[in-house]
Amino acid sequence: MCVTSPPYYGLRDYGADGQIGIEPSPDGYIARLVAVFDEVYRVLASDGTLWLNIGDCYAGSGKGPMTLSANGKNKDVFNMQSRIYEVPKKWDGIKPKDMVGIPWMLAFALRERGWYLRSDIIWHKTNCLPESIKDRPTKCYEHIFLFAKSPHYYFDYRAIQEPVAEATKARYKRGRADGNKYAKMQNISRPAEDFSHFDGQFRRKRDVWEVSTNSYKMDEHFAMFPERLIEPCILAGSRIGGVVLDPFFGSGTTGAVAKRLGREYIGIDLNERYLQKAKERIDKVIPEKAVQNAEEDAAKDGGGSGIN
Repeated sequence: MCVTSPPYYGLRDYGADGQIGIEPSPDGYIARLVAVFDEVYRVLASDGTLWLNIGDCYAGSGKGPMTLSANGKNKDVFNMQSRIYEVPKKWDGIKPKDMVGIPWMLAFALRERGWYLRSDIIWHKTNCLPESIKDRPTKCYEHIFLFAKSPHYYFDYRAIQEPVAEATKARYKRGRADGNKYAKMQNISRPAEDFSHFDGQFRRKRDVWEVSTNSYKMDEHFAMFPERLIEPCILAGSRIGGVVLDPFFGSGTTGAVAKRLGREYIGIDLNERYLQKAKERIDKVIPEKAVQNAEEDAAKDGGGSGIN
C-alpha cells in the first residue's frame, strides 16, 4: 500500500532541487503529482491501495505582501525566516478569491489514469488554527482520498471498526418492538447487546475522522500529519509484515507508524536532512506488544514476517 501527503501547492519551500509544490500553475503542480503516482501505481501490489492526504488553496490578486519583491513587482517569494513560500496565485481562468479545488483536480486526474476513486475521507482538525478572513467560514478540514489499483483490493474493515456508542445501543434496544423502524434489523431472539449488523459491539468506520494536528515536533519540518491520522489507513490497507510506501516521507510519520504496527516501510524524500531526522525518529519506535506476539507465534511455526 501507499500512504502519503505531498507538499501542498504554493505553501512552502523545502529547500530541495526538483521539489514539488512551487510550479507556476495548479495544472503544472497536478501534472507533476500525476507523474509520481503513475510510478506508485506501477510498483503497487495488484490488490494495493493509495491513501492520499491533500489540502486546497485560494487564488489571490498577486498584491499581497508575501508576493511583492523589494521593487513592488510580483514574483515568487521564499521567506527564509519562516520557510513560507507563496507563488503569486494569479492564473488564467481562476478569479481572485476562488477556491482552486486542488484536491478534486488531483482526484479526477488520477481516476483518469486508471485509479479507482473509492472514498473521500474528511480529516476534521479539532484544533484548527484561526483565520483572519471575514467573508467565509474558517477552514478546519483536509481530504484523504482512498484509491485502489483494481476493483478488488485489500481492505481490512474490521481492523478499524469503531465502538458503538451507548446511546446507539440503547436506541437499537428500544427498536426491538415489531412496529419500530429498527426492528427488522435485529434478530430479536438475540440479547439486546448483540447487533449482528454492527459486528457485535462495533460499527464500520465513518468517512469523517476527527484528529487534532500533530503533537510530534521536528525542528525543520513544518507540515507533518499526525500518527493517529494514518494509523487507520495502514491498519485497513495492509497486513502485518506488509510494505507501506511513502514517496513524500518528510518527518517519517509513515515509517514510524508502520514499524509500530508491524509493517515494513519504504520512504522517499528529496531532502536528505529530513531523511536523517526521520531515521533517528523511527529507530526509537518499538512495535506494539500485539505485533511482537504475532511475530513470536510466526517464528514458532517456522515462519516469520521478516520485519526489521
